[in-house]
Amino acid sequence: MGKILVGIGSILLLLSGASAAAGAELDRTGRLLRDLADAPGPSGFEEAVRAIMVRELKPLGSELRYDGVGSVIVRDGAAGPRIMLDAHMDELGGVVRRVTPTGFLSMQMLGGWLDQALPDQRWVIIGSKGPVTAVTGIRDVHVVPADERTKVFARDSLYLDVGARTAADVAALGIGPGDPVVPYSPFEVLAGGTRYLGKAWDDRVGCAVVIEALRRLRASGHPNQLFVAATVQEEVGLRGARTAADLIKPDIGIAIEGGITGDSPGRSPEETQAVLGGGPGIFLYDSSTLPNRRFVALVRNVAATAGIPLQLDLVQGYGDDSAAMQATAGGVPTVNLVVPARYTHAHNGVIDRADFDRMVDLVVAVIAKLDAPTVAHLRDFAP
Repeated sequence: MGKILVGIGSILLLLSGASAAAGAELDRTGRLLRDLADAPGPSGFEEAVRAIMVRELKPLGSELRYDGVGSVIVRDGAAGPRIMLDAHMDELGGVVRRVTPTGFLSMQMLGGWLDQALPDQRWVIIGSKGPVTAVTGIRDVHVVPADERTKVFARDSLYLDVGARTAADVAALGIGPGDPVVPYSPFEVLAGGTRYLGKAWDDRVGCAVVIEALRRLRASGHPNQLFVAATVQEEVGLRGARTAADLIKPDIGIAIEGGITGDSPGRSPEETQAVLGGGPGIFLYDSSTLPNRRFVALVRNVAATAGIPLQLDLVQGYGDDSAAMQATAGGVPTVNLVVPARYTHAHNGVIDRADFDRMVDLVVAVIAKLDAPTVAHLRDFAP
């Protein structure tokens, strides 16, 4: 953990140069989204993100605690149904596996990377002496045979290049096996000012949603015990949601995630139906869970009443923390609400600020409806 903490300040300073101009245009929420996106936090190494979450959540709750793997749990309210509002802190990344005699480093990937997203990318290794920039190499087109030029490079053939000549050079940089690796992709505001480019929107956008929702619910009041959980290790098996739910013992669970858009060229409409700027979404199906049908109906009704556009989606090959919450405490009604994002599980993703703001509106409105009779109805399966 000490290695990671040494690098946090340096890596944020490194990233701040690229986003400084954008920062002048950002409001408080925009700055929060920037800070969360830029923070390094691959699965199992969430320290920098956890520090931001604690900074933002602690003043908004009556109690803050941690589970045994590092998830943050903040409670607001002393009576009523136990509502778990969840977002995961971790992002895709890697871990240094070994160092070659000639100074290259192999990497164990963390999370569901596409192999075609990995070559010729910049990365940051967080070592004991601070962050070290690296690049995954790629074969030169001039020497690749014609029949191999369209093939994907297997991840096990890739190495991190930090410019070292020997293993001793690598050691002198303070990096070695077991050190975390994160994508290098500084936050930027894109043309028009309302779309944000950055890494880790899955699920830093959800982290920002739960902070802003709790801020508003704390001010307005709500009829329940609200537990905001910022969980760890979602990308490698929904682990933090399971351990956090064990402590919370929720009556109801809401996961906030980065969604998947299908509005860029070349996409099949059967992959996903969501569009950027079309409003928050709700998953009616994914590979890990089926939502509670009454809860889905409640969310749809709340959105319609509030005039919030709600996108419905069904996605294969997707898992989220609602699945872990659903299978705890004897069974918990859950839904997965998503902020649409382009290009998830890669270095560079894009979100629309209006989708984020509407998601906060939706979460606040839904939680305000979850009084004891409503929760009892959602949990009633009697024929």
